[in-house]
Amino acid sequence: MSTLTPFGPQLVGETEKTLNALLRKALHGTGLTESQWVTLRVAALTGAGSADTAGLATVVADRAHFVDAAELVSQLTERGLIVDGRVTAAGRELLESVLARSAALTGPIWEDFADDDLEATTRVLNELLGRARAVLAGATPAISNGMTTGQLAGE
Repeated sequence: MSTLTPFGPQLVGETEKTLNALLRKALHGTGLTESQWVTLRVAALTGAGSADTAGLATVVADRAHFVDAAELVSQLTERGLIVDGRVTAAGRELLESVLARSAALTGPIWEDFADDDLEATTRVLNELLGRARAVLAGATPAISNGMTTGQLAGE
């Protein structure tokens, strides 16, 4: 019988590491590192909001906390996957390919969760992310919208 890992850094960390291992499988053969993949995804998700290479590097550094964000953008630019901070046709093709491979690998993981569980998990993980970002920024994290931790968990 397996014992549940209590909610906290260990559970979040183990989940992230396991999902990253699956991502590495999806990236196999692409020549992309995990950091390059994240950078390419951020470029695709921010679209025209990153008007240039430096702007994209700033967004990547902010969202992914990569100290080498400028180098990652440069590497993707050299590969022709990004130009002037925007994803190229080749970059979009690679994104679509990896996303399809990832969906094939991980699809069953995301199925069959109750809507209430998904809503509670979304609230809690977004609150956790906001608090962690606040700590990184040197602020004291506040509980979102005056809600208690129990309310955030859907209790």
